[in-house]
Amino acid sequence: MIDLGLARIARLVPPASLAWKAVHVAGTNGKGSIAGYLSTLLTAGGLRCGSFTSPHLIDRWDCITINERAVHESLFRHVEEQVKRLDASLGVGATEFELLTATAFEIFRQEKVDVGVVEVGMGGRLDSTNILTSANVLVSVIANIGLDHQAILGSTLAEIAAEKAGIMKAGVPCVVDGTNQEEVKTVMREHAKEAGTAATFVEPDGIAAAYPQLQQRFNDLAAQPHQRSNISCAIAALEYALPRLRANLKPSDLLPFLPLSPRAGRLQHVDLSPLIPRSERVLLDGAHNPQSARVLSSYVDQTLRRPETNITWIIAASQGKDLQELFGSMLRPGDNVAAVQFGPVDGMPWVRSVPDTELLATARSVTDIGSTTQFGHDIVQALQWAHQTAADKPIVIAGSLYLVSDVLRLLRQTTAAADDADADVARTVAYV
Repeated sequence: MIDLGLARIARLVPPASLAWKAVHVAGTNGKGSIAGYLSTLLTAGGLRCGSFTSPHLIDRWDCITINERAVHESLFRHVEEQVKRLDASLGVGATEFELLTATAFEIFRQEKVDVGVVEVGMGGRLDSTNILTSANVLVSVIANIGLDHQAILGSTLAEIAAEKAGIMKAGVPCVVDGTNQEEVKTVMREHAKEAGTAATFVEPDGIAAAYPQLQQRFNDLAAQPHQRSNISCAIAALEYALPRLRANLKPSDLLPFLPLSPRAGRLQHVDLSPLIPRSERVLLDGAHNPQSARVLSSYVDQTLRRPETNITWIIAASQGKDLQELFGSMLRPGDNVAAVQFGPVDGMPWVRSVPDTELLATARSVTDIGSTTQFGHDIVQALQWAHQTAADKPIVIAGSLYLVSDVLRLLRQTTAAADDADADVARTVAYV
């Protein structure tokens, strides 16, 4: 259930659980990447850095990391049980995400992190992560804003921007992606003034001018425009955060550690040979709204499409998404499409997959499509079909992070089973 508000989380998170510094990141597109860049760079700088992002990718606890490593399941379950007992004893009735937020924040306290990078779950103003206060937030970051979750956050960009701007706090600097549309920036300026802070609008060219070596890193990483914007926001945030964390550390010291992809499931090229007999890597991307779909489409067109080369897609989507907008920008004439449904999402029972029949109907309506088929929940069969259909041409899996999660989970299970089988053979040979 999605039920935004701060009353319940305020009862679950005592002040002692916030005994660490934070960087708070909101936005529609790029917030997870910005959080990922910050976690990577802060860890590289020798700080003990926690990170809380959503949704989880494979296991519920992998959304909480310490120094870039997912927390141990045993620690997660122990703290989660503490939080649930507190919730029951106080009669709070917290939502799943509120329980998860409280668990993450208490783990940060117990693990004695120097800084926690916290990604907003939804919106900002009433998101449970906004229990963070001006006393412990070093800098707020607002990424690119687009239309998503309109039923909850508002039907216009201005309304959605106002919700995101709700993380601004008095006296806490706020970095805003300067590539946002002007109506978004107007809202940000107004809210910054009301909140008693200043909004710094960050453009990649400006950051690159301040850090000459960054332009070379952009070139080395073949960074796409959205990645340049996200990296620039992360560096600008570090300019505010580092002096209060480690005075002798500067953003320029950390630039060599910039990764191309800061989070799995975002422009991730993965070897699926344990699942299908394919030597070429497959592109995974969790694009799930019109803005991220356009970014993915641009990347695919620039890096994967060639003359006379179509793309074979495996797609899924969450219910409530605008399928025409989502897949209209991805698909091109001649592309092939396999429609699937992702499985139940642990800890998020309200998230449901769009029926594969509906996905195919949309795919067939948006362009002069090539081969299409549907596989229900059988993702392995979809992968096999895609491999046979694509031959040596590109395969892209997109439309939902939950689909990406299912694929990565299958890959892990298959790899683990193969490793166990190899170990059994080794033990047998040793015995003989």
